[in-house]
Amino acid sequence: SGALFRPLLSSDDTQLLRMFMEGLDNISYWYRSGRFIPGILPLPAHAITSSKFVDGLSDLVLNSRLPVGLVSIGVHQYDKPECIKSSKEGLLRLRRLGILVHLLNFSGSTAQMHAFTELEPEAVHIDISQFRNTQVPDELNSLTQHFKSEIYASNLTLVKDIENAIAIGASHSYGGLMMPPVSRHQMLHISDSRIAKAIFSLHPHKNQNGDM
Repeated sequence: SGALFRPLLSSDDTQLLRMFMEGLDNISYWYRSGRFIPGILPLPAHAITSSKFVDGLSDLVLNSRLPVGLVSIGVHQYDKPECIKSSKEGLLRLRRLGILVHLLNFSGSTAQMHAFTELEPEAVHIDISQFRNTQVPDELNSLTQHFKSEIYASNLTLVKDIENAIAIGASHSYGGLMMPPVSRHQMLHISDSRIAKAIFSLHPHKNQNGDM
């Protein structure tokens, strides 16, 4: 149901526009091949505070001529109040071009929740492994009750991770050990049969003779 363009996560500021263009080329390749695969292109929040950088992104997106809904910005390093505030205008500009906004590494902090209610992004990405030994915060449990944003859960490797992802209303997952390394950038719907098989194989279950 989508793909995260991981090379952008390790790019420095001088490489961002070039790698963003490569990400757009990747989306265009699948689109021309007849496959409507949305791409999530991660960018650090501090880069989006620059109007010149946003100008560059806008030009690249317009020149790509990709349909609305195929390109999403995945904002990361989005945890400092001053950065959240100063990147808002840039995100709104990109949104007016039809670019969808995803917030990566979403933790539900006070600053993030405030920005979330103002921006109402199309999706948030939550590292579900951080809740293996703690309770999922109420703020995250109630997201789907009050907002239309989709929830993407990453790093599902244990049964508890899967249970927590379902409990918070996640509709997509990626990056778990149930997926081969080459495809861990790909998004799966929670209802995907591969996840069902993983749950079945991880849970103790009875055989046909009734033995464990």
